[in-house]
Amino acid sequence: MRQAIAAFITTLAVAVAVTSTASAQEPRRGGTLVMGQSTGTTSFNNAVGSGTGIMVPGAQIFASPVMHDDKWNTKPYLAESWELSPDSLSMTLHLRKDALFHDGTPVTSADVAFSILTIRDNHPFNTMLEPVERVDTPDAATAIIRLKHPHPALLYAMGPPLMPILPKHVYGDGRPIKTHPNNSRDVVGSGPFKLVEFKPGDQIVLERFDRFFIKDRPYLDRIILKTYPDSQTSILELEAGRLLLQPFFNRVLELDRAKANPQLVITNEGYAAVGGINWLLFNNKRKPFDDVRVRQAFAYAIDRDFIVKALHKGLSKVATGPIHSGFPQYSPDVTKYSLNLKKAEELLDAAGLKKGPDGIRLKVTCDYYPGDEDGQKRLAEYMKPALKKIGIEVEVRAPADFAAWAKRMATKDFDISMDAAFAWGDPVIGVNRTYLSTNIRPLVFTNNAQYENPKVDELLDAAGREPDAAKRKALYGEFQKIVTADLPLFWLTELPYHTIYNKRVHNPPTTIWGTASPMLDVWLSEK
Repeated sequence: MRQAIAAFITTLAVAVAVTSTASAQEPRRGGTLVMGQSTGTTSFNNAVGSGTGIMVPGAQIFASPVMHDDKWNTKPYLAESWELSPDSLSMTLHLRKDALFHDGTPVTSADVAFSILTIRDNHPFNTMLEPVERVDTPDAATAIIRLKHPHPALLYAMGPPLMPILPKHVYGDGRPIKTHPNNSRDVVGSGPFKLVEFKPGDQIVLERFDRFFIKDRPYLDRIILKTYPDSQTSILELEAGRLLLQPFFNRVLELDRAKANPQLVITNEGYAAVGGINWLLFNNKRKPFDDVRVRQAFAYAIDRDFIVKALHKGLSKVATGPIHSGFPQYSPDVTKYSLNLKKAEELLDAAGLKKGPDGIRLKVTCDYYPGDEDGQKRLAEYMKPALKKIGIEVEVRAPADFAAWAKRMATKDFDISMDAAFAWGDPVIGVNRTYLSTNIRPLVFTNNAQYENPKVDELLDAAGREPDAAKRKALYGEFQKIVTADLPLFWLTELPYHTIYNKRVHNPPTTIWGTASPMLDVWLSEK
């Protein structure tokens, strides 16, 4: 009997193996991938801008020095190899010699040097490349990054969303880089796809660059990025098969709906480096938000457990501070705020904001950016009933588009606003920028709270140059304690991002950068 069973199992195993082999599909070249975006863009030059609207197409149009896999390992891309000096003060990049820009011009170390310095001087993440002193170019295939001090996040800063290699012969013509006409038209890139059509607010069309330096990549002929400002439209288009892939999706009701569709696949992979957190932003320079008691009162009036359980159906997680819990620098040892209306009212009374005859202490406006209903719009609307309980009247200001919201943030024309930001691989890249007093600038996704604390500046500066992981964690731990007490903004939830895609799509990006990495291996089956 045992022999018979063993023989049956062997036969079954062979049959399964044969079936699996027969059903395995080889990558198919060609086809058009239609992707959805919740936010549009006015530029493709992610050397001078951030946000998924610019980073996702930017990673296709421009190549970066390195890539990263799903385990955070650094992989060659434009740089075949690299080495860090023993004193951690220089990084030498050895570049491929066969890389071309889309106009046929070779990519050289001069372009790499130009790009790095352009990013250092113009990107809203001003801490990302601040340690870079200069870039030496001893020959066309060698770039040596000279650092003022160690930079533990440098290899992540050299990844696809953050370090596009620009053509110096196009962008180095003396015109201002942030408003350069080639940011949005006649774009000359170095990546696997080239821009062929751009209709702002509607769609972006990218075509395969046939002279790309990686042999037989990419598989796709085209990528079309469609802008869908609301998630319902995205789901309808996915169900109809007209939209094939929608990344950065966190609309809980539509996620449930998508799960029931056998043609759709849902994954939360591809967001490891994002480290996204939703928060309520206070204008710390505008009264009464210059008083920490007022900011703390708002925090005690907001029920984050309700947000997670009721508004997000348990898909998100309460954020306790400025660093995402998935990052090694995270610390739970922070000032905590739970729902306490009595304490909130006491704090407002102490701050001199007494209730009037109508029960109102204060009237405020609350902004949010479009395209993220669950993380932005619904939470902004939640502020009205939540804060009314403590005598705060909230007017929710719906933005006309992302640019309108971004302008309000850049000009500091707001009371409070919903906001979110990503850590992008390391706190020195995506966290420091929100809290450093040196990063109070007329740009979105900078220190828009206008928060100033010399001790925080000192800690973040030290953490940004400390190569020892344990010592860095301790520095960031002290930072988290201070900033959660100061409360320049109030952290609500960690972002529950998912990617929804049609079963025709194979190898959707699941690296730490997800769709903000080059889609070299994505291919489409016929059905």
